[in-house]
Amino acid sequence: MERSKRKVEHIEYALATAEAHRNAWDDLSFVPNSLPNISYGNTKVEADIPPFRLSSPFLINAMTGGAAAVTEINRLLAIVAREKGLAMAVGSQMAALRDPAVVESYAVVRRENPDGIVFANLGAEATVEEAQRAVEMIRADGLQIHLNVMQELLMPEGDRDFTGYLERIRAIREALGVPVIVKEVGFGMSRRTIEQLASAGVSIIDVGGRGGTNFAKVENQRHSAPLTMFESWGLSAPESLLEADNCRLDGVRLIATGGIRHGLDAAKALALGASAVGVAGALLHLVTNVPLEACLAAVDAWHHQLRVAMTALGVSELIELQRVPVLITGVTAERARLRGCKPERYARWDEEPF
Repeated sequence: MERSKRKVEHIEYALATAEAHRNAWDDLSFVPNSLPNISYGNTKVEADIPPFRLSSPFLINAMTGGAAAVTEINRLLAIVAREKGLAMAVGSQMAALRDPAVVESYAVVRRENPDGIVFANLGAEATVEEAQRAVEMIRADGLQIHLNVMQELLMPEGDRDFTGYLERIRAIREALGVPVIVKEVGFGMSRRTIEQLASAGVSIIDVGGRGGTNFAKVENQRHSAPLTMFESWGLSAPESLLEADNCRLDGVRLIATGGIRHGLDAAKALALGASAVGVAGALLHLVTNVPLEACLAAVDAWHHQLRVAMTALGVSELIELQRVPVLITGVTAERARLRGCKPERYARWDEEPF
């Protein structure tokens, strides 16, 4: 019961503590191309994240589950995923592994979207056996393992021991019969973390940066003695992608989650090296506030906005965005320089041959 209450509170406070309209993606802009020599109709938005070939780069990222009250939210998200061909991850399934009464809040996703790409989700404290059960519960195509150290530390009932995380991730990856994705929940990833995950054989990493749902703020809302000084903790999603660009990541694909608001933000993330983008808070607001038809229309608008950006930049496929010049300014550029990244390099891609 306590865990289910927490899941409902997470949804309530996530909606109540939505981040400001401006975020780190606004520090990025594109150099215009007045002679793009391309047709909008020839742009393609399929995303390649081996072994997955996605019809869209937008991923409905992990949000909820574990309480009867949130079953309807997952049902609506699953319908959006099915109708628009989006991959989808459920929220942490640990609640259902410990209480079969709440399995339905996750199982509804596979029932509504029987043929779609669906990812299971557990924390890095999970065992191999728990990971296998989570995958079986929803016949998942992959497993997300989420990292949420700061959230746990601020959570009144959260974990305090994070030893052995990397070893458990490695063990799950080696034992599981489906791909493993490791993701942050909104505090970003440093170069060191990304390299450690890659060395453990993780080939899909979601950098999950600051700028979207702020789980430090969410947990502080639930705490009688909030630690508000930690609400700005971590790296933004753009900063995390820049961290990754300084790593050796042969065969590793990146997902950028954290403050994606529209198709232009997605284009910026893809230009910095992401292969897909995760959206959570924006869709949570939609499915809880507007009719399903409006949710579907919003996803169509994101795809249209992305294709407008691609056409204006003269690229027909998503991978080509990684060779388009990007201007990185403001706090993002300043912090990137402190970390050894050179933002100027991204502004001059067009000085090199494609």
